Amino acid sequence: MANRQNPRIESVEGPSKLAVWALLGAIFLAVQFASLFTPPLLDDVDASHAQIAQHMDESGDWITMKLDGIRYLEKPPLPYWLDASFYWMFGQNTFATHLPNALAILGLAWLAWMWVLRGWGRRAGLYAALGVLTSIGPFLFTRFAIPEALLSFLLLYALWSFITGLESRRPIRFYGMWAALALATLTKGLIAPVFFAAAAIPLLLLSGQWRRWRELRPFSGVLLFLLIAAPWHILCGLANPDQGHPVGNHPTVGNVHGFWYFYFVNEHFLRFLGDRFPHDYNKLPFAWYWLAHLVWLFPWSLFLPALFVVAWRTRHAWMQHLRRDSGQTVDFYLDHAAREDVASYVARLKFRVRSTWLLALFAGFTLLFFAISTNQEYYTFPAWTPLLMLIAGVLANMEERRGPEGEKPLLSQKWLSGAQAVFSIAGVLIAAALGWGLWQSRNLPFVSDIGTLLAHRDVAGYTLSMSHFFDLTGPSFAALRLPAALAAVALLVGPALGWAFRTRGKHLAATLSVALTSAVFLIAAHIAFARFEPMLSSKQLANTIVSKGSPSDSFIIYGDQSDASSVVFYTHNFLHKPAYIVMERCSPHGDGSSLLWGSCYPDAPNIFLSDEQLSKEWGTGERKWLFAQDTNQPKAEQLLSGRLFPVQSIADKALWTDRPLQ
Repeated sequence: MANRQNPRIESVEGPSKLAVWALLGAIFLAVQFASLFTPPLLDDVDASHAQIAQHMDESGDWITMKLDGIRYLEKPPLPYWLDASFYWMFGQNTFATHLPNALAILGLAWLAWMWVLRGWGRRAGLYAALGVLTSIGPFLFTRFAIPEALLSFLLLYALWSFITGLESRRPIRFYGMWAALALATLTKGLIAPVFFAAAAIPLLLLSGQWRRWRELRPFSGVLLFLLIAAPWHILCGLANPDQGHPVGNHPTVGNVHGFWYFYFVNEHFLRFLGDRFPHDYNKLPFAWYWLAHLVWLFPWSLFLPALFVVAWRTRHAWMQHLRRDSGQTVDFYLDHAAREDVASYVARLKFRVRSTWLLALFAGFTLLFFAISTNQEYYTFPAWTPLLMLIAGVLANMEERRGPEGEKPLLSQKWLSGAQAVFSIAGVLIAAALGWGLWQSRNLPFVSDIGTLLAHRDVAGYTLSMSHFFDLTGPSFAALRLPAALAAVALLVGPALGWAFRTRGKHLAATLSVALTSAVFLIAAHIAFARFEPMLSSKQLANTIVSKGSPSDSFIIYGDQSDASSVVFYTHNFLHKPAYIVMERCSPHGDGSSLLWGSCYPDAPNIFLSDEQLSKEWGTGERKWLFAQDTNQPKAEQLLSGRLFPVQSIADKALWTDRPLQ
């Protein structure tokens, strides 16, 4: 009846479950799954982490992780266990390496849909899942092997088990919570239980449910947590004890703290303070740290102002319906007597209010923690899905003309029109910029090696994951015509259609257009990302070594192992030996990054060469291959002048050998 009186108000039922999952499945396959095959593994963290899983897969040692034969003690093992398992099933390749990230995103979308459906309704559940699948941040930071997506899924599952356990009083939910927390600890370390507790404990106190603490199974639950999380930590500590007489936080050869000190003190406590050794990380500027979240959550961050305004307008009622006895008064039942099932309504209302608190506390603490601590762009990944869920709830309620309790809406739908207008303007501006780049490069030839067209601006010393974005130049559009054209069309057409739907009151169609526009843009972004292969990955050089070399050859990196980690990964099954590194072993200056601490162990393999050793051994024995990035190429050319035989050069990387190829 309400829809007949006002045709601009849509049904609150939302799409069916079958339609929702058909749409979500199609977007997941197009955006996440299809991108699992290209580009090949990237240098630096991507292929380095893959090497660790490669070692596990081949050695069967799932306790002490190793990178290029050197102990790697700084990360928990679960992501590497998963990759090693997938290597056993699918082979050692890009697909298997990045599959855990894709499955974690699918799991996040499922949890977001299920949770928000229960608290806010069908439409909100759909929007929450779409937000996970089509936001820039979750897409961008699953292009390489980092544990943030898996950590986010496990923490969200723990939060879901916690709040539904309180509601249903089913102990199995709390055991699921403890198990998920243990797995999250095996994914990223002690921040997992800390972040969880920072949200769960305040909710228990504020809602008065702390009196039910026994229902959380604190004793048997902690025992389950320890049974899952503790064994690896104990075994790894026993397998990697202190060596010699370590003093302070700077190890020397033969005098190095063992796993327990390095992992708990150096990697947790000192990293938070910014005193970790080696100092191979950076911290985002304060303003960029906060403003960047408008990018990571885009396009759904368009509706973030509405979320903040709703939170402000309801600030005097934040505690309402939160406590156990709320909704049990005679007046409350009289006010809602017209409802068919007041008890069910009260239960849903309490679940939504408590969910809002829990998600907001978790996201807020995560954001504040990394604002204080050292950080990378993706460290706040766990907060993104809770924020998207809250945005989805507000957005759906605005479209359905419902307030938090199904009453008068808190915000006018003009907020929706304003957000859509911003999206349309942004789409036109970005499409115009892409069109200008395409026009400027119209007469330039297509260059497959985009690395030769990029600047090398060394933003933040390339310690931030997005540093290379600032290396883009106008001529690089010659290699990006297809993805740039696809993105330009999507951003020009999609927001305009959404604006047309929004002005006609077809809000579901308008919001779906936002999601689909973003999905097409992300597909174009991945095509562009794959075009950066020559700069980001050295697999082509690895292929050259495999095709022209011999298994008895040696591969040498002039610089850090991470410079050519993809070469090491892709030549491993051919050369069957670690790569040699021209770098000081156990450097007191912090050189060597992830290899530094393990290289100080007295039994570390002798893979480190000095300039003098390289010069002496170059040209002797079996063939040697030498790799150097642009910053180290002049040093190598000066050291081995007249004895270098160029083999291949891509982007800023060069490969030489010590004798002519046959």
